[in-house]
Amino acid sequence: MTVGGGFDLRVEPWIAVRLLTGESACVGLCELFKRAHEIEDVEIPVPPAAAGLMRILASIAARIAADGENRLDDPDVAEDIEDWFDLRERVLKAERFDPDAVEAYFGREDLAGRFDLFHPERPFLQDPRLRVECVDAKGEPNPSGVNKLMMGRPTGVNGAVLFGHFTDTAPVPVPAAQALWHLIAQLYYGPSGQCTPRRITDVRVGSGDAAPLRKSVSYFAWGPELFTTLVLAVPSPQAEVDWETQDACPWEEDLRDPLAALPPITWPGRMLTGRFRHAALLVPSKDGRAVTDAYLTWATHQPPQRVRDPYQILDRRGDGDFQPREADGARALWRDLDSLLLKDSRQGARRPPALEHLPKWLLPRLRVRAYGFDQDGQQKDSVWFRATTPAVLRWQEENDAEMAYHVKRCHTAAEKTGDRLEFAARIAWKIATDTSVDLSPKAKTKLDARKPGPWAAAALTRYWPAAEKEFWQFTDPGHTTGRVDRPFVDAALAALDEAIGQANRADIRVARARHRARGLLLALLQPPTPD
Repeated sequence: MTVGGGFDLRVEPWIAVRLLTGESACVGLCELFKRAHEIEDVEIPVPPAAAGLMRILASIAARIAADGENRLDDPDVAEDIEDWFDLRERVLKAERFDPDAVEAYFGREDLAGRFDLFHPERPFLQDPRLRVECVDAKGEPNPSGVNKLMMGRPTGVNGAVLFGHFTDTAPVPVPAAQALWHLIAQLYYGPSGQCTPRRITDVRVGSGDAAPLRKSVSYFAWGPELFTTLVLAVPSPQAEVDWETQDACPWEEDLRDPLAALPPITWPGRMLTGRFRHAALLVPSKDGRAVTDAYLTWATHQPPQRVRDPYQILDRRGDGDFQPREADGARALWRDLDSLLLKDSRQGARRPPALEHLPKWLLPRLRVRAYGFDQDGQQKDSVWFRATTPAVLRWQEENDAEMAYHVKRCHTAAEKTGDRLEFAARIAWKIATDTSVDLSPKAKTKLDARKPGPWAAAALTRYWPAAEKEFWQFTDPGHTTGRVDRPFVDAALAALDEAIGQANRADIRVARARHRARGLLLALLQPPTPD
């Protein structure tokens, strides 16, 4: 493998990792794959970038992981799914990537320069044509600005300064590695709507579509070391994805015509890395170690191609169709466990394909890693997050049906109690503050959705951490039988009392409001009425 100039991602230390020894390091792509069996975790501090990076690494792992002449991306093996799973089993038991296979892939002649972040003709994941296509009415370059690239920085002359003193009038250069993290995040989670205009015909178009993962959360089977994680991240062949047509990742094929029809979604490269809606170009500093400016615009206006992402939960909508579960920064990962453990046919959700057909001998060691970005569908970004469970995949229904259903019961009880707590707290606020409300025990109180009051949010903020503690206690041996709702109701009662507080305890309206709300919660403990 010949290393050229520029910022060669094969050797430059741009991926932060933690080794099994506990030490931290930064590695390039070649070292990451050669030492994947020595690496415990990737530690990129931007979760949307990590979610995108995992898809990029999984597509490369499919090209490298092999048993003899058969690779995980071999379409001939994909013809028989059992043969593919057998191949993956043999790859896993090798316990490391073949260093020669790593060198062979990254040393391919047709990929020369394709992993250079600042290559003049084929920069990694970028479109060099933007230098001449993103221009103003006078034909002068019209970049988007480095602040537009960096998620969390304010943009525009009047952008709010929230997370650092960055303005477009005095942009601060970004180290190349950090800029690449945010480039990946933009390609997978970027906004829709207005963007830097791009002129290809006589018309300058300045709007684009949302990135393929926008406002979503991704779930990965997380092994004891990165090698296992990456092999399990390679998606199995899916019936609705073409695996017979020649597959390619963006760095393996020619630049696409932005006005042409999209190529078919093929497995696994285009499925994981070929659905971008944004085009980008980074402007390097003179020494090539930083990014001083950037172009961000649209890549295509063709309708997005529908494909099942292998790392997402699908939830059933009211019309019976399914959609990816949306990221919620206030929702802890344990509340998704039943959707990761139960078979699709058992509930109104479908678990990620990447968590199907996992090797049974590995299940006791497998955790779940989630990367999410709480956003709206257009421009607003709220919060991103990363979370990891204990080794819970041993409880998948195929391996331990009793525990899978027990987790479902516990989660259902927690959610039902949380919903009742919110309703009860809103009722309490209405009773305590509205003098027109009838205080008699059997009177019904009508709620105004526009005036929920502060007690509901305060109570839920206290309830969910307490509910999580109770949930994990239920997963201990010996706690899989009997009723599970009492601890959650007790946690809700405590949260309600804390939210209402000690003030005005002598106030008759507050006292009755508290009593009514507690009664609504305690009603959950009543035996079910027989049919």
